[in-house]
Amino acid sequence: MKNREATPLRGAGRLFRLNRTQTFIFLCLLPTLLLVFGFTYFPILKGISVAFQNYSLFNLTDVHFVGLQNFRTVLAGDQFKTILKNTALWVIISLVLQFVIGFCLALLMRKSFRGRGVYQGFVFYSWALSGFLIGIIWRWLFNGQIGVINDLLLKFGLITERIGFLSDPKWAMFSVIVANVWYGVAFFAIMLLAALQSVPSELYEAAEIDGASRFNQLFHVTIPYIMPTIISTTALRVIWIFNFPDLIYGMTNGGPAGSTHILTTYMLDKIVFSGDYGQASAIGIICIAILALFTTFYLFATRAEKAGDF
Repeated sequence: MKNREATPLRGAGRLFRLNRTQTFIFLCLLPTLLLVFGFTYFPILKGISVAFQNYSLFNLTDVHFVGLQNFRTVLAGDQFKTILKNTALWVIISLVLQFVIGFCLALLMRKSFRGRGVYQGFVFYSWALSGFLIGIIWRWLFNGQIGVINDLLLKFGLITERIGFLSDPKWAMFSVIVANVWYGVAFFAIMLLAALQSVPSELYEAAEIDGASRFNQLFHVTIPYIMPTIISTTALRVIWIFNFPDLIYGMTNGGPAGSTHILTTYMLDKIVFSGDYGQASAIGIICIAILALFTTFYLFATRAEKAGDF
């Protein structure tokens, strides 16, 4: 009986026994694993725990567990409904315009022509800049006193007096969305151009033989063939736009009067100006929950598991 019981234990022990090669590989991976845990998973776990605590920089001597109080405070806030609405507008309008314009530019760049490299450079230029820097540039362009956009509108006779694009709540959200569209067009142009160049020319030749017009070729050949790329890039872009407070912070800091706050800028606002890490962490968990629900629904609706290759 003793021998029979000892056998599986020895067999189980062999599962955790590493040879020299496996030990060397594990030791090589160990620093990376520690860095990933230290800079990714530990902050996530810490943020989750802080969301349930009264964690404020102005009262670090009284940090204690408060349950769901931070979530209740955030959800019941006067600005929260407006912030959710701004977040939806920010993501949906930016995504649609970025995709449409980027797709049109990709179609224009698909075929070779003189000066194509220069044209591509202008299109892809915005993607090389940081979001905060783009925010500062567009803040100058939309400036109500010295901004180029106001000057152009006045010269063309489209307005009779200068508009405070970033100081007027009616124009502020529109302004940051315009800047975001300019920034994100390059991503769709790059990814969709790569996909368009992979479409076999034989498909277009067969479509022409069947009498299909350019319009029919677009919707019955081009778009179906590059649909995996469209699905994947759209999902990525939604997540990136949602988590892109840099541009708004560079342009308006969430103002005027919080009219351009989205969830991620509101979270930063809680950290920078209020020092309330508990509520900021609660907002972060809400963001993760929203994105998790979106991703689950999106993958189910598009069957994106079959369309993951660019």
